[in-house]
Amino acid sequence: MPHNCWSLSRALPGILSAALVALGWSAGAFAQTNAQGIYTCIDSNGRRITSDRPIPECLDREQRQLSGSGLVRRVLPPSYTADERAQLDAQRRQEEEQRARVAEEKRRDRALLIRYPTQASHDKERAEALGQIDEVVNAVNKRERALEQQRKEIDTEMEFYQRDPDKAPTWLRRKLEDNQQQVLVQKRFLEEQALEKKRINARFDEELVKLRQLWAGVAAGNTNR
Repeated sequence: MPHNCWSLSRALPGILSAALVALGWSAGAFAQTNAQGIYTCIDSNGRRITSDRPIPECLDREQRQLSGSGLVRRVLPPSYTADERAQLDAQRRQEEEQRARVAEEKRRDRALLIRYPTQASHDKERAEALGQIDEVVNAVNKRERALEQQRKEIDTEMEFYQRDPDKAPTWLRRKLEDNQQQVLVQKRFLEEQALEKKRINARFDEELVKLRQLWAGVAAGNTNR
């Protein structure tokens, strides 16, 4: 007998044995799936779903368990009522929203740390923001002083019409009214700038409280390394 044929005859029993084992495993797996059957249902969106186990999307409605040949083996009643399922869905949405809020807060914290790695950088930006407001306020104050000087000049001219201001020239009365209106505008603008400074300080104060916590966490992490 040739050497190759003799080697094949010796290896053949082992090959057949391995094939039978694999075939037996596949048959067992098929039998197990066939024993479990197939679950099918139509969900709330009208989609037909099939699975080898009970379907979570159809807990509020009937599910059919089919045999391997497609015959209905049994009908599973709803595990939850529609109201119970709605409550579960609402709870799940709340949990998802909470996870989204936590993720967004972490993202904001990272951005805050990148923008302000130290308190000095935070203090610098606060000072710059307030400095811009101060520049605007200085310009308004300068305008107010000019209006005050203009009012003195108008009052000097109006002295000739103290007994009967209605006899003052139209241009002079309009000049007085315009001056008064401009003074009111400047005062309102100054009040708005004062409120803006308060908002800026409040924002930076709030950020500073959060940043101190973040900086402490970073410092603790560096110490533990």
